[in-house]
Amino acid sequence: MRIITRLNIGGPAIHAALLQEGLEQEGVQTVLVTGKVGKEEGDMSYLLTGREKTPLILPELRREIHPLYDIVCLWKLFQIMRRERPDIVHTHMAKAGTLGRLAATFAGVPIRIHTFHGHVFQGYFRSFTTQWFLAIERFLAKRSDCLVAVSDHVRQEICHQYRLDSGERVRVIPIGLDLTPFLQLNGKNGLLRKELGLSSEVQLIGIVGRLVPIKNHAFFLRAAEALIQKNKNLHYIIVGGGEEESTLRRLVKEKGLSRFVTFLGWRKDLPTVYSDLDVVVLTSLNEGTPVSLIEAMASGKAVVATRVGGVPDVVQDGMTGYTVPVGDLPSFTEKVEHLLSNPVLRERMGEAGRKWVTDHFSKQKLLQNIRKLYEELLEHKRERIKR
Repeated sequence: MRIITRLNIGGPAIHAALLQEGLEQEGVQTVLVTGKVGKEEGDMSYLLTGREKTPLILPELRREIHPLYDIVCLWKLFQIMRRERPDIVHTHMAKAGTLGRLAATFAGVPIRIHTFHGHVFQGYFRSFTTQWFLAIERFLAKRSDCLVAVSDHVRQEICHQYRLDSGERVRVIPIGLDLTPFLQLNGKNGLLRKELGLSSEVQLIGIVGRLVPIKNHAFFLRAAEALIQKNKNLHYIIVGGGEEESTLRRLVKEKGLSRFVTFLGWRKDLPTVYSDLDVVVLTSLNEGTPVSLIEAMASGKAVVATRVGGVPDVVQDGMTGYTVPVGDLPSFTEKVEHLLSNPVLRERMGEAGRKWVTDHFSKQKLLQNIRKLYEELLEHKRERIKR
């Protein structure tokens, strides 16, 4: 049984959907439980359309803390587990990880696994709330058979910085994506430029992700303002939606950037978007594994990103792109400007990035790693029962 808080746009939803589909194709009986996506969030439930088994949707499974909904959700999860009798419960995202593992403990599920796609211990909440979440996670870690970190950096943080576990139960398994649509791209197809009414001489810089504070789009606009002062032949696109959209649109107008910045909203045709971009950037304050960078690199694009969370595990600084410290506007703009003025370098980094992500973040690699983990934990449980 796999439990995820919601199938909003992002790495966890893609990860969970790929595992459900891939494991089912390998003959593993699976059940997916999820909550509802928020009104301002992009919905990725379309990834599961056409499957015989649709997800079980619990309206009470929500990102926000709500004592009544959380208790009802915990009881419903317990009932589902008692009915389905899963050998393994595998949770994704914080709320599902908390309620799912508690319910699994009460229901006597043999194996309990939680994947940290990142964490909410930095950049999300105030200090008191963060400490409360840490206390809960330490409690749950002791009742988990395995904690999966999606990168070495995330493992270091949960083991050493936040001390959730000594490391014995932690396994690093990078996320996997279906990279085929991006790997098939060969040069610029011009479709996005045609849609935007831009000539081939205009250079495009893009950012893809939820419009939420942790993604730090305001910094992206500061960088755009600084670069446009030097070069008017640039255009910036923002792909995504979220609670910050109205604030960011207002900021664009205040900075006089309206003719240089386009909000595209949520797009399902991301290969078309990446195809025409010259540079892809990420300005986050914190990240687990940056899906947009993996997709961009698979598309053959050079990237510039803030050096946070799992970004250094994806971007090889100076080889497949550049990473810079959070808030370092001069370094960020200098790296973007350097790539824009060096097409040969962009192409070389793009090819290196394409090879790197193909070797490390394919869905085949993910399925292989997860299947191996499940088999090891089941075998270990059987051996303990024999003893």
